[in-house]
Amino acid sequence: MNDFQMTPEERKATWGLGTVFSLRMLGMFMVLPVLTTYGMSLAGATETLIGLAIGIYGLTQAVFQIPFGLVSDRIGRKPLIVGGLLIFAIGSAIAAMTHSIWGVILGRALQGSGAIAAAVMALLSDLTREQNRTKAMAFIGVSFGITFAIAMVAGPVITQAIGLSGLFWMIAALALAGIVLTLFLVPVPKHHVLNRDSGIVKGSFRKVLANSRLLKLNFGILCVHTLLMSSFVALPPLMEQAGLARSDQWKVYLVTMLISFISVVPFIIYAEKQRRMKRVFQICVLLMLIAEIMLWFAGFHLWGIIAGVQVFFIAFNVMEALLPSLISKESPAGYKGTAMGVYSTSQFLGVALGGSLGGFFYSHGGAAIVFISCGVLALIWFLVSLTMQEPPYVSSLRLVLPDNVAVTPELERALKQHSGVADVVLIPEERTAYVKIDARITNRGELELLVAGQATA
Repeated sequence: MNDFQMTPEERKATWGLGTVFSLRMLGMFMVLPVLTTYGMSLAGATETLIGLAIGIYGLTQAVFQIPFGLVSDRIGRKPLIVGGLLIFAIGSAIAAMTHSIWGVILGRALQGSGAIAAAVMALLSDLTREQNRTKAMAFIGVSFGITFAIAMVAGPVITQAIGLSGLFWMIAALALAGIVLTLFLVPVPKHHVLNRDSGIVKGSFRKVLANSRLLKLNFGILCVHTLLMSSFVALPPLMEQAGLARSDQWKVYLVTMLISFISVVPFIIYAEKQRRMKRVFQICVLLMLIAEIMLWFAGFHLWGIIAGVQVFFIAFNVMEALLPSLISKESPAGYKGTAMGVYSTSQFLGVALGGSLGGFFYSHGGAAIVFISCGVLALIWFLVSLTMQEPPYVSSLRLVLPDNVAVTPELERALKQHSGVADVVLIPEERTAYVKIDARITNRGELELLVAGQATA
């Protein structure tokens, strides 16, 4: 039987890579609540160009996300992570030194070019055993949500204290700290693990892109981040016009984030335990639509704006937890890593669209037009969500087959016939079985005993 207790090296790898990932995301998101207010003092700044500066990192991240993941298979995980963080730091330094909006746009584009997420996940696979990998990746997912909340509060506080240039210098320092952690804290893997549940596999994109269920989820994460970025082009200046000084806006983000994090727990428990993920998903899309309508009707009434922000973040944080779980459930056995790669690319395309379109609409009609356009997108998304089906409530497992077990059709049939197994894919050249199971019916231990029973004398 497997030992499910994490080893010291696994804990070190999980905490180290989680911190590296969080430092980079902290740098990305701290800019979000301040650029539309403080950025307007930059030479040549317009609302349209501010929106472009907010969103362009998503475009370059989307472009390089999958290629960098594939390159890390060739040159190694650590070199790519260090290189990506160095590009991120250079972009941050350029944004810090410039006095022009175009310099910030260039800096933000470079920040996004240092796309390390796929390499981080692949290195985590190399450094953790199968039975502990889900826990390690869940830690990364939770750290993302916490980092976003910290960034929304810290960005305005830091910018008020040391200015926009100082904020970018701090972001560069965070990237350099990430390099130090990668080099000296994160362990060096003893071997490279080809894991189709966490890595991108060449030649598998067609199967993922042809899956209508996955396409609807990819459209969902694109909408989430389009709505987020578009709304945050308009929200900081709108709150300032409603009487809340830019130096005090962090208080709104702090309170709304705390309440939304507490609210996430019952939603997720209900969705997972009661197996009502489709219902919770549709409720959250509806809440986002309601939030955009509330922000539109609020005008310059501060408490109306705060109420709209609160509703939005409750739905946003639930979606950030729900969507990766849905991707995992809906992806075919052996294709989860590729499905997550396409999902991440869709997420960053949403960032690019949201920032760019939000800036364009804000410059041509103010906050009201931004919220109306966001409401229209949320309505379209809600109509799409009505066509969704309840997901299969399954988990992904990767079983490494012992040398004395033949990789045969008989083994595949035995696994498929086992109670609680929904799907099986055998990869003979990797001596691996990718299995989708209902965790209420069976588990890894049972399947490993079944595989061991197929051993040849």
